Amino acid sequence: MNKDSGGKDSNSPADETQQEPVFPDRLLEMDTEFLVLSHPRRRYLLYTLAERPQWSLRELATKLAAWELDVPEETITVDERNKVYVSLMHAHVPKLVDHDVVDFDRERETISKGEYADQILKSLAGFGASTDSDQESHAGREYHE
Repeated sequence: MNKDSGGKDSNSPADETQQEPVFPDRLLEMDTEFLVLSHPRRRYLLYTLAERPQWSLRELATKLAAWELDVPEETITVDERNKVYVSLMHAHVPKLVDHDVVDFDRERETISKGEYADQILKSLAGFGASTDSDQESHAGREYHE
C-alpha cells in the first residue's frame, strides 16, 4: 500500500467523506418539464419567480408585457397588460398549477412557487436563453445577474 505524505492510501479516492447526492422523493418527468417550458410566456413567468417568490397576477402581466415588447414596464398600456393577464389567467397559470410548478391564490390573484418550481428553474438555468435567444435574452440577462 502506497502512502503519501498525509498518511492516506494514494490509491483511495481523494475525498473519502464525499457523500452520494440526495435526490428529491418526486421529480417531474422530462416530458413534463419540456411541456412546461415550451411557451415563452411560461418561461418568462418562471424567470420572475427566480427574482422573487411571489407576485400578483397584475404585476406579472405588466412585467411580461414589457419583456415581450422589450420596453420599460412604466410604458405598458392597460390593453397590453390585459392581453397578457388574460393569457396568464386562462392558459399559462392553470397549466403550471396542474403540474405543481406554481401555486395560485385565486382570491388574492397571487402566484408563488409550487412544489416543482425549483426543479424547473434549474432546468431553465441549464438551458439558458438558447431556446429563444433573441426573444429571451433580456429576461435571461435579468435572471442570471
